[in-house]
Amino acid sequence: MNTIANYLSAEDISLGVHVTGKHELFEIVGRHMELAHALPLKSIALGLSRREQIGSTGLGQGVAIPHTRVEHLDRMVVAYLRLKSAIRFDAPDGRPVSDVMVLLAPKRAAEEHLEVLADAAQMFADECFRAHLQECTDPLEVKRLFDAWPMTAAIMAPRKPPEAFLLQRGI
Repeated sequence: MNTIANYLSAEDISLGVHVTGKHELFEIVGRHMELAHALPLKSIALGLSRREQIGSTGLGQGVAIPHTRVEHLDRMVVAYLRLKSAIRFDAPDGRPVSDVMVLLAPKRAAEEHLEVLADAAQMFADECFRAHLQECTDPLEVKRLFDAWPMTAAIMAPRKPPEAFLLQRGI
């Protein structure tokens, strides 16, 4: 199991999210976090925006991992959003982003925050993982795929429908 599996719940997975830019994305994330986790919308949206001003959290390959620290948060909160249409994110490869993993960390969780960030970057660097993720059609399927990582290239190839892969792994 990986660190993300410990913090990502199916309720924090949204597919087909319509946004036109980063600002709107961060507002939607803030609204979700307010409703689902009783976190302050404005604080979340502002924290994500401020972090993005320091430097883009776009990784490339259509992926971004915006993250921020949140006052009075007692554990990491992770959300995954697949955007309906990719948006500009100033990623190093110049490609727009459609896969977004949001990490919210407690103010004092330096080591934990870095471990989750490293796992997320490693997952999304895996081309097979990204391909299977795009084939997932509902949040529970996405959650099972995140839970099953790390996956070796030998297990992932040839590509199978996500449900066949998950059944093969006993998930």
